[in-house]
Order: sequence, then structure tokens, then C-alpha cells
Amino acid sequence: MKSKKRFSLSTTHLIMLSFLGVIAVGALLLWLPISSASGESVAFTDALFTATTATCVTGLVTLPTYATWSTFGQVVILLLIQIGGLGLITIMGAISLLLRRKMGLGDRLLLQDAFNLNSLFGIGKFVSRVVLGTLIVEGTGALLYMLVFVPEFGLRGIWISIFTAISAFCNAGIDLLGDVSLSAYATNPLVNAVTIALIVSGGLGFVVWWDVLHVFTLIGKRKHPLSHLTLQSKIVLSSTVLLLGIGFAAFLCFEWNNPATLGSHSVFDKLQMALFQSVTTRTAGFFTIPQESLTLPSALVALVLMFIGGSPVGTAGGIKTVTFAVLLAKAASAIRGRDRVSLFGRTIKEEAIGKAVAVCMTSFLIMALSTLGLSLVSDASGIDILYETVSATATVGLTRALTPTLNTLGKLIVIATMYLGRVGPISLAVAFVVGANQQNQIENPTEDISVG
Repeated sequence: MKSKKRFSLSTTHLIMLSFLGVIAVGALLLWLPISSASGESVAFTDALFTATTATCVTGLVTLPTYATWSTFGQVVILLLIQIGGLGLITIMGAISLLLRRKMGLGDRLLLQDAFNLNSLFGIGKFVSRVVLGTLIVEGTGALLYMLVFVPEFGLRGIWISIFTAISAFCNAGIDLLGDVSLSAYATNPLVNAVTIALIVSGGLGFVVWWDVLHVFTLIGKRKHPLSHLTLQSKIVLSSTVLLLGIGFAAFLCFEWNNPATLGSHSVFDKLQMALFQSVTTRTAGFFTIPQESLTLPSALVALVLMFIGGSPVGTAGGIKTVTFAVLLAKAASAIRGRDRVSLFGRTIKEEAIGKAVAVCMTSFLIMALSTLGLSLVSDASGIDILYETVSATATVGLTRALTPTLNTLGKLIVIATMYLGRVGPISLAVAFVVGANQQNQIENPTEDISVG
């Protein structure tokens, strides 16, 4: 008698399905009349689009959030953003720990893959610190926002502050302030500073948080405390500073005399607006200047920054800074004729290089197919379509005013792009390692080829 094969889902599949499940529940809730400000159900396509953009912490919206959704609908959207930023698996793990339930091996494996960690050791403690740290940062941001929004909006300013803080930290870019995001506060130093701090802290990654905090405890106790940072943190921090600096300088240069963006503002305001633009392209989605008014060189710089995105084990999207750094280091090694890839005096494993290539190529393929599809169903300009698809693939949320004009097919294409952009590269990176471990190590014959 033949034994039946037992069907089981891998942790990768469970992570992908968890996002799908959250999106499905969110879409159904937003489709209810109670979620609409008018009391009438919105089109299901728009409910599905909103649930996807919130869960995938993207920020592209077909309907204005502040005017379309009731308080109930806004609460649903905020919960989807929080779940999407941390991940359903993380939320469930935190609840399990709160109820003092012991996590099994399966739960730990899920969390390990969800955060793309290298070890199961200390998973429970890691989850607790992630959730607690998130609440502290978001709470601090909300309190600071209240200094601006409560005097302007009254008690409703409390809700706007909480919503904006969570959305900024999760790099979602959805707000309740109007059709023009944070444009009304483009020259407000407090709103700019708080938003930038929340975006960057969410995008750095939770692992880097603890590493930086550990180094701070060594100040005065050890010589050269920065040398105690892990390789991951060194790559993340250096690449983040470098990319933010390049973006800031580029936007300042290309938009200095543009009357539709920075041209009419003071030098100080130009500086903070250029910095905000550089930060928000790292998958945040908020904007203080209209993206459709950017010069072509600025738009091209934004496309590159959006595609790279934030850092691993955080709330940001994109191929991630570490992936970008590893690929650059691999290219530099190839040019120098070296077999090994090194960063900060450490050799990068071939496994990590393979994952970097896989993630980059997967994201590029998603973006290319999405661009082709959207070009077939939209008569928008090429730069507007590319801006939309890169934004959706990297879960950024910036648009050149194209999202609200999408037809049904266009919306479905962007929905699929946001979902694949959120789970596709991560899942492939995990599957890459699993597949390599499960296959027999059979070496095929070697033959030279010409490249380049």
C-alpha cells in the first residue's frame, strides 16, 4: 500500500499567505458601509486596493483617506498598516508571549524567516523588544505631532497624530491631512524633523537598533566603541548616510530654481524640503513637494533611491541597502579580479551574494512586468508609469498623480505589484537558502563563457 505524501506548507508560504489573509480580511471590512464616510460601500476594487496598500505599507491610494473613510474605516486602515509594518507573524508571536504561552519550534522558525534572522536563539526576546521599541518610538512621535496638530485640529488632532506617527514609522505614507500629504507643513521644522526621524528609525531595521544601543553603552568604557558594531550595522548605517546625502545634494541641485518645488522658498526651507524628499524616497510615501513637478533628473534620482529602499529587518521596502552594498562590492571585486568580496574588512559569504542577486533580479522583474502591463492599459507618460511601478514594487507610495486616475485593470496591476513587491523578494531570499540546503550537491561540468 502506497503511503500518502503529507502536504505541508513551508514557512515562506505561510508568511506569504499571512499577508494575503490580512489583505482579504481588510478588503472585506473596508467594503462594508460602516467603513465609508458616506455610509455607502465603496467599489470593491478600491477597498481591495486600500487594504493592499495599507498591509504592504506602500501608500498609493485611489481614494483620499481623510474624506472617503469613516472613523471605523480609518481604524481598520491603521491596524492594517501596523500589522503590515511588523508582520502578522510578529503580532501573533507578541500576543503569544503576552499570554505567557510557550512558542513552539514552528513558531520560532516562522519568526526567524519573517525577520530573515540567522539564528533561532533569543527569538522570543527579540520579538518583545521589537514590539516594545515600536510602541515607544511611535508613541513619542505621536506626542510630538500633537504639538502641531492639536492646536490646529482640536481633539481630532490626537487621532491625526497617532495615525501619522504609525504610518511614518511603518513607512506607509498614508495620512489624514488631505490630498497633498504633508505639503502644508513643508516648511514646518517640527513636522519635518519628527517625520524624518520616524521614517529613518523604521527603515534602519530592528537589529541595527539594538546594535547601536549596545554601542552607546560602551562609550567611555571601551576604546573605539563604533568598532564593536556588527558588519550588518556598519553596512546599513554607512549606506543609509551615503544614499541620504546623495539624494539630498541631487534634489537640492536639480530643484533649486524650480518654481514648482523649491525655487520660491528660503535657503533654510530649501534645505529641509530637499532632505525630506531624499528621506521619503526610501519607501516612506509622504511628500512635501508634488512629485509630478520634479525635474526629470530629480525624478530619475528618485527612481534609483526608491528601488534601493530601506534596510533589512525593518519596515521599509525596496531591495534594501545591504543588498545594494553587497552587489556594489561584488562588482568592485570583479573589476579588481578578486574572487572574494569584502566589506569593512570582512569577507561576504557566497550565500549572501546569491541572495542579493536573487532579490535584485526578482524586484527588477516585478517592476518590468508591471511597467509593461500598466503601459498597455494606461495612456500616461512613460516617466509617470515607471514612477508608479517602481513605487509599487519597492512599496514606497509616491506617485506623479497617476494612482487616482487608474482604471480597473490598472488598479489590479498595481495591487499585484504591491503584494509581490512586499513578499516576493523576501520569500525568494528565504527559499534560496532552503532550496540550496535541500538539493543534492551535484556539480555539473565547468565551461568558460564570455561576459560583458
